[in-house]
Amino acid sequence: MKRLLARCAIALLLLPASAIADPALWVVKDADTTIYLFGTVHLMPKDADWRYPALEHALADSQTLYIELTDDNPANIAGLVMRLGMDTTHPLTSQLSESEAQRLRTLADKAGVPGGMQTLNIMRPWLAALTLSLMPLKNAGLDPEHGVDKQLKAQMIAAHKPVIGLETAEQQIRLLADMPRAMELGLLRSSMRDADQGMAKLQQMIAAWKAGDPDTIDRVSTAEMRAKEPKLYQSMLVQRNEAWATKIATLLQQPGTVFIALGAAHLAGPDSVQVQLRQMNLPTEQVH
Repeated sequence: MKRLLARCAIALLLLPASAIADPALWVVKDADTTIYLFGTVHLMPKDADWRYPALEHALADSQTLYIELTDDNPANIAGLVMRLGMDTTHPLTSQLSESEAQRLRTLADKAGVPGGMQTLNIMRPWLAALTLSLMPLKNAGLDPEHGVDKQLKAQMIAAHKPVIGLETAEQQIRLLADMPRAMELGLLRSSMRDADQGMAKLQQMIAAWKAGDPDTIDRVSTAEMRAKEPKLYQSMLVQRNEAWATKIATLLQQPGTVFIALGAAHLAGPDSVQVQLRQMNLPTEQVH
């Protein structure tokens, strides 16, 4: 079970691709600093093709890569999940209505969760929601190990360039683990409602990302959260985008070229990193 939990937590922000790869690339710069912004998908098919020459040139020119997370080794993630995601004293079924518990049991079996409801029942609601959402995607061959950020990290390490995390694994997991219990249960119920649409939504997300279509990325990935779970949206998207824009503003004070790769949903919508930068009088330009 630890392996399952580690894989689920690694893909914490599942904010995930058209036949021609054309993901969008932005730049923000001043006289002596260039910072590229590139959206990523954390779960991808093994053979997905998404590279193009302008992207490779930007990576080659960059001295440093920033990604959301670098301390994501399975042992570290599993330890955090066991500490922050398990609750044997408050079984999940005791927090749900009888009909909700039956629905969750059916979805667990359908998704192929190892151990089924017995496994989910000792999880915190946020972890059960994450597991329920990610298991069908994993079973379909999508894996965090093939994610865009992982591939960019490997490429830069091979080029002997530093890779720096914008957050820690504990920070990311606590985004969910520190939610009020009512919000956690809301997240689980939302995952249960959307369980049958997960693969279709991810396929739409990947297609929009590969087409360089941030409007569709926002519509598919975060518009519903923004409308139905505004507090969760503020925590998961807006506050982090604000923090990363502030980080980018700081990086602009140092000469050089930097490549920043974030989950694609953070570079889409009315509260995107680009919008936050524009509010700081730091406009971005889409260069691809």
